[in-house]
Amino acid sequence: MNYFEVLGLEKEPFSTSPDPDFFYLSKGHERALTNSLIELQLRRGLTVILGDVGMGKTTLSRKLIQELKQRENFHFHMIFDPSFETEHLLLDYLVRNFNCAPTKPKEEVTTIELKEALESFLFQMGVNENKIIVLIIDEAQKLNQTSLEVLRVLLNYETNQFKLLQLILLGQMEFYPAIMKIPNLLDRISFKYTLNPFAYDETREMIRFRIRQAGYSGKDGLFSDEAVRKIYQFSKGYPRRIIMFCHQVLKKLILEGKAIADEKIVNKIIQEERTEWQMKEPLPKKGY
Repeated sequence: MNYFEVLGLEKEPFSTSPDPDFFYLSKGHERALTNSLIELQLRRGLTVILGDVGMGKTTLSRKLIQELKQRENFHFHMIFDPSFETEHLLLDYLVRNFNCAPTKPKEEVTTIELKEALESFLFQMGVNENKIIVLIIDEAQKLNQTSLEVLRVLLNYETNQFKLLQLILLGQMEFYPAIMKIPNLLDRISFKYTLNPFAYDETREMIRFRIRQAGYSGKDGLFSDEAVRKIYQFSKGYPRRIIMFCHQVLKKLILEGKAIADEKIVNKIIQEERTEWQMKEPLPKKGY
């Protein structure tokens, strides 16, 4: 039996995997998702979403993909690690993943031919087949200046009515200075948004939502209001911190044979979190 079944759950409620079915739409996440979908449908070009580590950007991207899969007029691809050293490597990756690579051997294809293949693909799909081509890039702060310039050029491919490539960049806050260094890219951002930590009410609702999604049907819930408030204070409203902490709480419930997490249990875990990395004894000094 899995640990969560002991608590009357059908699934693990606080997994850190980016499962879109467990994605709680806070006001900020809902605004980012809704506006991104509108920008894509209108083919406006570039959307940029920023947020600190653990703010739910990756899960938001998975939720966006889930939405796009339900729409027949979208053709999309996602890049999880955009660490491309050269323009050629990025273009080669794109043509191969959009299935529009030139037929000659890979090592013989020039950078210009890659650009031409990609441009031809975008016009064929976007104009002749009326498809909306979407490229979603997570961890966008890993994009170097060369890659950003490539993406800026790709955004120049357009008809009189719309952009042929729809680009969504999700990155940590350190991505902001990189964008500011390319004014011509900054000017092309149609929608920009920064994800912020949850308020207390959103923290409470996210915990309840994930428990319900995991199949819990009890009336009392697994967390007291006092416990949720302590979790909010400790996590500072960061979604990933909340999720990881709640997982620790559920384990503690099982170990102590309790049904509801109260403030006392949460305080125990906070104390453990603060002390478990501390060294019990100093390391012996090296002899010289």
